[in-house]
Amino acid sequence: MSQPTRVFKITPTVQQYDWGKLGTSSKVAVFAQSAGLSNFSVDESKPYAELWMGTHPKSPSLVSSSGENLASYLSENPALIGQKVVEKFDAADGNLPFLFKVLAIEKALSIQSHPDKPTAKELHAQHPDIYKDPNHKPEMALALTPFTALCGFLPLPRIAAYLAAVPELAALIPKAVLDEFISVASTADASAPGAKQALRDVFAAVMTASTDAFTAQLAALVARYEAGGACAEEADLRELVLRLNAQFPADIGTFCAFLLNYVQLAPGEAIFLGAGEPHAYISGDIIECMANSDNVIRAGLTPKLRDIPNLVSTLTYAAALPSHHVVKPVPFAGAGASTLYDPPIPEFSVVSVALAPGAKETHRGVEGPSIVIVTGGDGRLQWADGSVDVTQGEVVFIGAATALDFLAGGAGKDKLTLYRAFVEA
Repeated sequence: MSQPTRVFKITPTVQQYDWGKLGTSSKVAVFAQSAGLSNFSVDESKPYAELWMGTHPKSPSLVSSSGENLASYLSENPALIGQKVVEKFDAADGNLPFLFKVLAIEKALSIQSHPDKPTAKELHAQHPDIYKDPNHKPEMALALTPFTALCGFLPLPRIAAYLAAVPELAALIPKAVLDEFISVASTADASAPGAKQALRDVFAAVMTASTDAFTAQLAALVARYEAGGACAEEADLRELVLRLNAQFPADIGTFCAFLLNYVQLAPGEAIFLGAGEPHAYISGDIIECMANSDNVIRAGLTPKLRDIPNLVSTLTYAAALPSHHVVKPVPFAGAGASTLYDPPIPEFSVVSVALAPGAKETHRGVEGPSIVIVTGGDGRLQWADGSVDVTQGEVVFIGAATALDFLAGGAGKDKLTLYRAFVEA
């Protein structure tokens, strides 16, 4: 019986969620079009939000040459995953430990978090129609273009400063809860149980405020900002608040701008969000990698189901500067044009590669499966017993323990840029 090829193209899937960028302003649409996906054409009036690369049953990739489901093919050829990864991540069914994506964000995604593994199993058992798998979903976002997001709770003194400067926000919180938080914010270690409880009480009060109360206060806030009434302490969030309210009028999630870190990333910068950390992506195109799950607990800035009780009860209430979430890139061992983004979880890492025309880069054999997407230029992937030509938007699976070279197109070609998600056990 012949051995399966170690490297082969796979066909990703496109998700057209409402928040996606329209037409060819979306990297998702550009990549899908340039890769020549079957039966795909760009409608400039339609949103193209996500490109999925992996084995999640909601929208699995296919082996391009045969049309076979990627998970099915890998289950028949487990050596492509690698025995250690199969055993560590229970991947005998061909289900990869990670899900790789491109996101193109025009409108804010929901205020959300992702459950840890025990919570995911419990939610899946209780509500399998909503929480469709029992896995956790830590995730990393890596900016392709300028990217903005809300991520993690602000340091407590900064929240206290906003509560003092924004009367419309403070009005949503019972006085006893507000007074306790102000007291704790100036004196307590943010990781102390009392500080976490005070933050939880404030967040819960805001997110469970009555519709009449928060719509009136939000309308007053927006009117004040539109009239130029933002004081210096809140001026940095004026444009964000107006943007969120324009996209999601009269939504409680807009008030989260005063509770969560607002980050602005340049291309090549990345953030990581673990279980129980609130966040909302606001704008930009990103590479995203996560544990292989689609579990989302939502609470605002969305027309979808909101599960505020589970969101409030499952957050970590860790308050920290945005730097707490930053993934610092480091050189990928032995590869001069490759940069490693290695978040603090075992399911995935991501390497970016940028090669000048005619250049070559060698990667060692990774002891687990990889998925590569070409985001610019064209070139060739070459390994011991084969090669494959690639161009922008194409996606390639690389089997475990396969050393290979990346070769950029020659003179007159664009720089070859690609991203490689992988896992090792």
